[in-house]
Amino acid sequence: MKSIRVLRFAGLTLCAAALFSVRAAAQQEASPSGLSPQSIQMPLDSPLEAPPVRSPEEVDAVLAGAASRPEVLPPIKMVLVAGKKDHGPGEHDYPAWQERWSRLLGAAENVTVDTAWDFPDGQQLATADVLVFFQKGTWNDRRQASMDAYFGRGGGAVYIHWAVNGDRRAADFARRIGLASQAGNIGYRHGPLSLQLHNTEHPIMRNLQDLQDMPRLELYDESYWRLTGDADKVTLFASSLEEGRPRPQIWAYQVSKGRVFVSIPGHYSWTFDDPLFRTLLLRGIAWTADQPVDRFNELVRPGARMSR
Repeated sequence: MKSIRVLRFAGLTLCAAALFSVRAAAQQEASPSGLSPQSIQMPLDSPLEAPPVRSPEEVDAVLAGAASRPEVLPPIKMVLVAGKKDHGPGEHDYPAWQERWSRLLGAAENVTVDTAWDFPDGQQLATADVLVFFQKGTWNDRRQASMDAYFGRGGGAVYIHWAVNGDRRAADFARRIGLASQAGNIGYRHGPLSLQLHNTEHPIMRNLQDLQDMPRLELYDESYWRLTGDADKVTLFASSLEEGRPRPQIWAYQVSKGRVFVSIPGHYSWTFDDPLFRTLLLRGIAWTADQPVDRFNELVRPGARMSR
């Protein structure tokens, strides 16, 4: 069995009274009904040792300060878009993610989750509030016209990891999502990512800067750089130092009437069960739907890789 170490951040300090208050609030959060950890955990089948788990205190601290939930939540329609798995065990597992996260997101109140293979159909594009893409991305005239119409009516979109690939149309794709990759022309690295955090006043980033002495988030995943597009036009949330320069890894973008959230991390399956990454991704999904970022807080802990 693979050994798992508990990750502790020396810079995280909470007084006992404040920590008790955070935990009490967490215990009062609604638990999604019928959601078992095994049904939403990603397969942990990588030949590599899994990264350290998070502590409950870290998760409590990041979720602290959430606004009260309204009595009636507006409905959200989501479409999770996956594709054929194209890497080894524990990597780029688009089908497993689509299955697990359909259950996870579908357990949220007043949320409808649909799935699509490769690209949403016309009905999904016409009715969805949020499209979440986790697949090997591509871009062509049909997709461009469809997404331009979708963004034009105010639809939101989330792109995870290799979903940012635009092949030879990377420049066109980048104008819709901020930055995009052209296969064969980018830099990439697998391993520890020490993500420098930016725009920490943005609701998506609340409390994350307090995890350590420096505003960083440590992951074990894959970074991309030498992307196509104008980095000055995105709202940057996280960067990593690659080839001696900070490179964007997580960002938001406004296009037409729509919102876009992009995360380059997501290569390894275990990243989706990291409760801090999951918090970021769930906040990004909520933000693209023009909803309060804490809308999905109840989905952060179930099945997450946390110590007891």
